Amino acid sequence: MGLLVNWMMAALDRLADEAAVRVSVQATQGSVPRGPGTHMLVFARGEEGTIGGGHLEFQALAHARRLLAGELVPSHLRQVLGPSLGQCCGGVVELTMERVDAEDVERLHTLLMPPRSPLALFGGGHVGRAIVNTLAPLPFAVRWIDSRDEIFPNDVPADVDCEHSNPVQAAVADLAPGSRVLIMSFSHAEDLDIVVACLKRQRERGDLPFVGLIGSHTKWATFRHRLEDRGFSAEEIAHITCPIGVPGITGKEPEVIAVAVAAQLLQSL
Repeated sequence: MGLLVNWMMAALDRLADEAAVRVSVQATQGSVPRGPGTHMLVFARGEEGTIGGGHLEFQALAHARRLLAGELVPSHLRQVLGPSLGQCCGGVVELTMERVDAEDVERLHTLLMPPRSPLALFGGGHVGRAIVNTLAPLPFAVRWIDSRDEIFPNDVPADVDCEHSNPVQAAVADLAPGSRVLIMSFSHAEDLDIVVACLKRQRERGDLPFVGLIGSHTKWATFRHRLEDRGFSAEEIAHITCPIGVPGITGKEPEVIAVAVAAQLLQSL
């Protein structure tokens, strides 16, 4: 599930055996490292998550451990991010602290786990694998689809839903509403079939906010002409993003492409 989710699961796993203090950003003013709703769990030894680092977090950790040790200290801490903390943000952070233990695991699971946007990735090749691993820490619920049997690796991140679909474009019909779509199958023919299925769904439902196709400008020019021949308007075709990835990143390595695509997806949220 990646770093974002993993720290939460790691924290909850530890909480089943040892008490902790949940430190939460309750309110902020001005420029601050993290916003309201940010949490971390502080244990007697070590912590999971972060409220922004620096001296702010150092002070919060010390305060939380005093609370954890049973000292009568306030459960509310107000920190001004100025010279006294060695931080020049200039804002104000109000923190709340709550002692928690195994009885709170279920409640904290609901509180801490972030909502994730549905995303369908068509293609189990090298770039697809790199993108799945890069998206694992990010707020996406990934459905990974391919027409080939036994294409998915054994070490797929937890909560990634792997699906065999033949024909592959048939999976487009039952994607979750609001799904973002990435298309990078093993063949241009399959890519085109998936693009067509996405455009037809978009025409009928208008519920795919981002449809991205891997490829060069030359590939896209060819696809654009074929889509026009199939009766799609220029406005409909403009809904497809190709090439994918934020501009300015020129590397072709799968991991580089994955970072560029992940950044673009985050911009689309």
